[in-house]
Amino acid sequence: MDDVTALPRPLVEICLALDSNLGDRLAYLCAAREAMAPYVTVTQSSAVYEKQLAYKSDQPLFLNAVVRGTTKLEPMALLYTLKHIEIDLGRKPTFRYGPRVIDIDILFYGDVQMRTNDLTIPHALMLERDYELFPLADIAPDWVHPTEGKTVAELVQAMPPEEATVVRVAESF
Repeated sequence: MDDVTALPRPLVEICLALDSNLGDRLAYLCAAREAMAPYVTVTQSSAVYEKQLAYKSDQPLFLNAVVRGTTKLEPMALLYTLKHIEIDLGRKPTFRYGPRVIDIDILFYGDVQMRTNDLTIPHALMLERDYELFPLADIAPDWVHPTEGKTVAELVQAMPPEEATVVRVAESF
C-alpha cells in the first residue's frame, strides 16, 4: 500500500459576527475572540456597536462586533468549533433570538456559498442586520456579497436610515 500524506489545508479568509447581551458584554466579546485563537487567526476587529433590539425587545441590549481572519477548518468544523466556544463561555439554550452571553455567526467563508439545515454561507440574515453590516463595513467594506453583487459599503449606504439603529460604543475590542 502506498504511503499517503495528507496535504495541509489552505487558509481561508472568514468574517465572524459576535454578539452578547448578558453579563459583562464587552468581556464576553473579548473572551470569544481569544478562545478562537487556536482555530482562527484574527487579522482585524471592528468597532463595537450597541443595537436596539430587532427581534425580541424585552431583554438587555446587545453589543455587536465582527472579526476578520483566516482558518484552516472546513465550514462545518468551524461552525461546530464556534458552538463549543459559546458553550464553554457559558451560553445556555434559550428561545430563538433570546438573551445570551455570546453568539458567534459565520458571515462569510472565502467565496463559499452553501445552505444546509445547520449552516448557510453567507449568513442568511446578514442583509437585514445593521448590527452585522456596520461592523463588517469597518473591516471588509469591499467584500462583495455573492448574491447581491454589492460591496458591504454599498449595502450599508443603501440601508434606509430608519433601519440603521446601531450606535458605535467603542473603537475596538
